[in-house]
Amino acid sequence: MNKAFVKEGTDDEDDDLGAEPALPAGSKYYITRRGFNRLKAELDQLVRVDRPEVVSVVSWAASNGDRSENGDYIYGKRRLREIDRRIRFLIKRLESATVVDPEAQENLDQVFFGATVTVCDQDGVEATYQIVGVDEADATRGLVSWISPLAKALMKAREGDTVRFASPGGLRELDILAIHYG
Repeated sequence: MNKAFVKEGTDDEDDDLGAEPALPAGSKYYITRRGFNRLKAELDQLVRVDRPEVVSVVSWAASNGDRSENGDYIYGKRRLREIDRRIRFLIKRLESATVVDPEAQENLDQVFFGATVTVCDQDGVEATYQIVGVDEADATRGLVSWISPLAKALMKAREGDTVRFASPGGLRELDILAIHYG
């Protein structure tokens, strides 16, 4: 069969593996100062340390001759593409970021981006969540993305309010006990 009609396997087939969270169309990319600094540090690590190390390994492996069966060369090139892809992603995220400082919030009695909210569910179980950017979200640490159903339900609520939202386990109600910034 003619090669023009056959899709050959490429090393870039894993482009969409580990895809980053998408933002709603037309929305800004909000992030806390802590999250911005974390992404910046990751970019710096990739550019100054990781990429040069991989480039030197690939260069050494290429000098050994036959590249078709050279594991160091093949793996190194694949790793280099992964690093370059992540660098491009981080540069785009950092350039488009709108850094929000929770401590500069003026309406301290309402829930907005960056707020730390203590809630109580129908069973009397208390939990604390901070509303953060999509790249900062980590449910195990109580960091919820501002585009999550929980965060959307909490936005603009005040202490004493009861909010309802659709969770994977069904409709839930939470009472807001405290709102804290900083």
